[in-house]
Formats: sequence, C-alpha cells, structure tokens
Amino acid sequence: MSFMFNPYPYDDPNAINHVSISPDIRESVTRDTGATARRVLKDAQKIIAEKGRCVLGIDGYVSAPIDRFRGMVELLGAAEGVTVRCISAAGLYLPEEELHDKLLPYLPEDRETDPPLLYGRLYDKGIEGLMDPEKIEQTAKSLRNFAESSKGLLLLWGSGALIDALLPLCDLRLFIDMTQKRTILNIKNGSAGNLGYTERRSPTEMIRHSYYVDFEALMPHRGRLAREGKIDYYLTGDDPEHIQSLSIPALKALFGAMVQQPLRCKPVYIEGVWGGFYVKRLRNLPEEMKNCAWVFDLIPMEVSIVAEDSGLSLEFPFYFFVQLIGEQLMGKKAHEKFGGYFPIRFNYDDTYHASGNMSIQCHPDGDYVRKNNGELGRQDESYYMVVAGQEAKTYCGFRRDADVEEFIEKARRAEKYGEGFDHDQYVYSEPSRPGMQFLIPAGTIHASGRNQVILEIGSLTIGSYTYKMYDYMRKDLDGNLRPIHTYHGDKVLRRDFREPWVKENLLQQPRVLREGDGFVETVVGEHDLLYFSLHNVRFPERYTDEATDRFHVLVLVEGEKCLIRSLNDPSKYFAQNYLDMVIVPAGFGPYEVINEGVGVITMHKTLLKDGFENE
Repeated sequence: MSFMFNPYPYDDPNAINHVSISPDIRESVTRDTGATARRVLKDAQKIIAEKGRCVLGIDGYVSAPIDRFRGMVELLGAAEGVTVRCISAAGLYLPEEELHDKLLPYLPEDRETDPPLLYGRLYDKGIEGLMDPEKIEQTAKSLRNFAESSKGLLLLWGSGALIDALLPLCDLRLFIDMTQKRTILNIKNGSAGNLGYTERRSPTEMIRHSYYVDFEALMPHRGRLAREGKIDYYLTGDDPEHIQSLSIPALKALFGAMVQQPLRCKPVYIEGVWGGFYVKRLRNLPEEMKNCAWVFDLIPMEVSIVAEDSGLSLEFPFYFFVQLIGEQLMGKKAHEKFGGYFPIRFNYDDTYHASGNMSIQCHPDGDYVRKNNGELGRQDESYYMVVAGQEAKTYCGFRRDADVEEFIEKARRAEKYGEGFDHDQYVYSEPSRPGMQFLIPAGTIHASGRNQVILEIGSLTIGSYTYKMYDYMRKDLDGNLRPIHTYHGDKVLRRDFREPWVKENLLQQPRVLREGDGFVETVVGEHDLLYFSLHNVRFPERYTDEATDRFHVLVLVEGEKCLIRSLNDPSKYFAQNYLDMVIVPAGFGPYEVINEGVGVITMHKTLLKDGFENE
C-alpha cells in the first residue's frame, strides 16, 4: 500500500449511505455556492446592523476554494452596498526559504536512503509553527483596529485564518473542507500547492509535503474547531460550484444519525503497473482506466463518506467523521487506545489478468518507524485471497534454505545497476486459493503474485511505508523506474521469518469459534504480533452477531448480496453487495446478516482482538 499519489478522477456513485436526515437539518443545508454565500452575507449583515461591523473568518483545508468563495461573498456584498475589505491569511506564513529550512527535519532530502524522496516525518508543531509570530500579531492588530474604528465587512480568508490568536477577533467563522482525493487531484492539476508556498514544485514533492506537513497541521486544527463549536458553518469544498453549508449543531446531529447504522466509505481507485481488471469490471469503472491496481475502500486518511436522503447528498472526509464521532464509531477503548485514529485500514490489491506481481517488499516495526518517521506504531498487514486465477501465488517469508544476505546484495545490485535475479530462489511462496489468509507482521518479506485479488488489512500508520526490495526493473505508468528502498528494507527485514515458521504462524488453519443455526464462524488469522483478529462466517441464509464495545468490518467475499440489519431497530440497515466493505459501529448491538442472493455466503469479519487495549 502506498500514498495516494495517482488517484483516478472517478467518483463511485454507488458508495452511498442512505440516512434518515431530519427535515430541520435537510432544510438548513444550502445546496450551492451562491446560496451558501448569500447565507453567510445575510448573517454578516445582521452582525453589521448590530455592531456596525463584522469580521468574517474563512478558514479551510489546503486546496479548498477559499479565494473563490471569498470573491463570491465580496461580490454579493458590493451588490448590497456593503463596504468590504480583505486580508489574506497567506501573509501569516514564514518566508518560503525559511519555511523550507524549518521543514527539512520533516521532509529530508537524503537520496542515499530514500532515492525518490517518498518518506518523511510527521509534522508536530501545529499550524502556527509554520507562521511568523510578528505577522500574526500585525494581523491581530489590524483586526482589532477594524473592530474599534471601521464599518462594514472585513474578510480574513485562507488556510489558518482561524488560529487561536485570531479566532476570538472574528464575529463569524467558516471552515471549507476537502476530501483528500480531490486535494491530491488539485495538486496534480496545478490548481493547489502547499501551506505557505506560492511556488509549484513537482507533484511528488508537493504530495509528500501535503501528507507529512499540511495534513498534520490542518487535521487537528479542523477537528478542534468543529468539536469545540468554534466555527459557525462547515462548508463542503470539493465542487466549487456547489459549496454546501451546515451549522455545527446540524453537522453533529447528522453524524450522530449516521453512526447509528452500518456504513460504507467511498472508495478511491488507482491505476498501477501491476494492476488487474477484476474490480474494474465488477464495479464498471471507466473504460479509460488502464487498469485498477489499488482499491482504497477503507483507508481512513484517504477515503470519504457520503450521506444521502431525499435528493440531498453530502460528502465528508472520512477522517473528519472519525474526528467528530470516533468514540461512538469505534468504541471507548479503541478511541482511547489509538488516540482517536481509526485503527485498521482496508484495501484491495488487484493483479487479476495483470502483467506481473506486486513488488517484493516489507514494512517497518514500531521502533523503526517511530524513530525515523514520528509514526504511531508498527505497520503490520494481512492478505486474504478473494479471487485466485491460474498459477496465482502469494509470497510470504523466506525459503527454508535462502541466503538472505545474498538476496539483499542482489536486491541492491538490481536497484543500482539494473541487474535482475531470480527472486523465487529466496522468497517463499504458496499457491493461492480463495479463502486463504496470510498474516504479514512488520518485517516479513512478501508480495501478491499476479492473477489474484487480495483483501489487504493492516494496522494503523498515518503514512505508509512500503520498502520495495525488488521490482523486476519495472517502469511505472509514466515510464520511470519504480522506487526501491533497500536501505530501509535491510534495516527492518526479519531474516528469521522463514518457510517453517510462516506455515505454522502466518498461514493458519481455520479454527471454529462458534456455530449457530446454519452458520459457522471461524478464526482464519490471529497472532500475538497483530492487534486485530480475522474471521470468516459461512452461512446459507442468515446469522446473528453483536457489536458492543468494538466495531466490526464486514466484507462480502463470497456471495451476491446481503442485508446487515439491527435486531433492535430494523430501520437501521445496510444493503451490501459483493466486495462492499461495511463498518458496523461499536454499540450497534445485536444484528443479523441475511443472504439476499443465491448460494452460500462467506463474510470476512475484522475486529480488534480481545485485550487489544492492553498491548
């Protein structure tokens, strides 16, 4: 799994949560940019009528159409005879050269250890750390002077406009949000850059910066503003022509209603050099897509979530949803244990009828990734075989007799000189068949072979650290050699994870956990090194379960369609199709899963294992 450098510009119309939105909320939502600007101007005029003046703070996520919205408010204000002044929050930031030097510890430029400069360290100094204290004070002084002696409307606009020093000086406060996919697409089309920067660098540089710095600066800022009710309106910014607005009480009420039922996120689809065609055909993805390598169905930082009712559709970054409603979604213990982050990530890797394997790779342990990247913990993964075609196989661990140091030396020579070698002499593989579950603790050498679809489930890391050890001297879709990270891979590679140990520990035989009226639930993967547990439930007609203190993630891996429905309140349900990933929130209580198609169902179920909070 990797950062979302190349999301395909496609919005899946089927990934929608049908929610009963109360009439009060539905009627209070503005539907387009003009209506939203008129609402904001009307509120500002009320404040002007009372005080003679109004300071409007318009904050937003990086790449949000803040300037465009500001222009709309200014235009409408002029038409209404309102005197409007503007101050840009862009003036708060440090000079770009100084900002570059300050961020070097977070965005290192060491091409010896990281040749393509993919990795960094999570920025931890807050959005104010990117700003000049003197400029903050000058802006605060301007706002105070306006409040004391001026009339009309002052617009303070731009990312960071509502920092702590300026927020109390604003009479009306907005935040325009963006999904991560749209942010990355905006960076790639040249319409957006990074916080504090006017120059445009290469897309790879700006996207790395976006993840390690911009996200880390703006994510807690946005969450705090909304959680503490410090903004008056939350605005959706993905479509500049249809910026919608909700009050914070309405937003919290909507999220509260959403978390009462099973939920599905909106996937992101990504082409790749080893990409296959199974999911592309299944989900009717655009014909123009070269292939579909990754399907980010539930990568918490990347995906969005859509609520729809009676023609009203609202889309939010899933992580913002987690920021506001995380404890109810995940459960109290999980919320506390993982610091408010959704702790498991899910995606599909599709090599079905593809031209080759995924890269031979490994991931870091907790000590390494905390020290080098400021991460929260180790990167563990697992592969569940959903579809396996002819000659499909999965790599996991080293062969019994492999000379690992020789493998590493050959991998380095491949990286440096383009000398290929036979990786099968060193890396152990098993023929794949549907239903196999591989566990991949940090440090395990592994890869998905060609001609299969795997459900990948991993532990929490904000970034993603895939150290490619060997990639067959393959070029990416842009014609560039794919990045290799033998330096980091060598540091974290578990030389002792070999064939016998893999067979005993990482490729487990299912064990029956419980049996009921026509169903069997088995544990297909569980290990001390992983904090989540992987189950399968097979049933012809129906089974019951209960989500109390922990959430469940259900993936329909065999069968056509199911209904996931509350036993206490049948109006709370989700109609699930083949390969949909559905979150059953903690506290959902007893529920039933009903087979609404033909044949026997296999439901893959992931949950935090017993005692996870003590690990």
